[in-house]
Amino acid sequence: GSMARVVLDHVTKRFGAVTAVNDLCLEVVDREFLVLLGPSGCGKSTALRMIAGLEDPTDGRIAIGDRVVNDVEPKDRDIAMVFQSYALYPHLSVEENIGFSLSLRGTPPSEIKARVGAVAETLGLTGLLERRPAALSGGQRQRVALGRAIVRQPSVFLFDEPFGAVDEITRERLALEEAVRKVESEAAQRARTASHGAGYVFPPAEAGTAVDGAGGQSPPARDAGAVLASGPRAGGGGGCER
Repeated sequence: GSMARVVLDHVTKRFGAVTAVNDLCLEVVDREFLVLLGPSGCGKSTALRMIAGLEDPTDGRIAIGDRVVNDVEPKDRDIAMVFQSYALYPHLSVEENIGFSLSLRGTPPSEIKARVGAVAETLGLTGLLERRPAALSGGQRQRVALGRAIVRQPSVFLFDEPFGAVDEITRERLALEEAVRKVESEAAQRARTASHGAGYVFPPAEAGTAVDGAGGQSPPARDAGAVLASGPRAGGGGGCER
């Protein structure tokens, strides 16, 4: 799929008296890989959910590509979101789970098989295509959820806590991180990722912005806040200050 620049222009989200995201300005350029890092409740997932259209911003403007999407339905934003909980279909095989969205769209079976096969190879799932989710480890299930998102070839990926269900230092985790790196390089797409722990960001972190406890911006911190990790940058911060 084609790339899409993402812009959050003075975006605020309030839930009653609680401000979850406060005046957030951010531009993510084509093919940029962004990681938001911070403590629970600092607004990372809320920001992702607003980009996806699952939450409406209280104030501010969200643009994907050349259009403002504040009033665009989630299904029409050309976005794929991967949740920590996997949300796999237990009665379907790995192959059927990855290809499910393509089946719904009426994609020819031969094309589904080819695209699922290519994604499975990228993510190291080729030998697991006939298995059901119950027979997989946590890291393998998360890779299946990742595959289900990228097979659609969306303009934007949103990953919410993609490593949350995998122990920090394990072979599983390394395999999952390697899978995400492959997605970044081979699919030539962009991914937006939310994570709680400082060690949960994959290197390199070439540029930084931060999300503090009120969802606003503050200087990057090692143990909390947010770190913006990007691939090759094609531009600056746009109309918003970093």
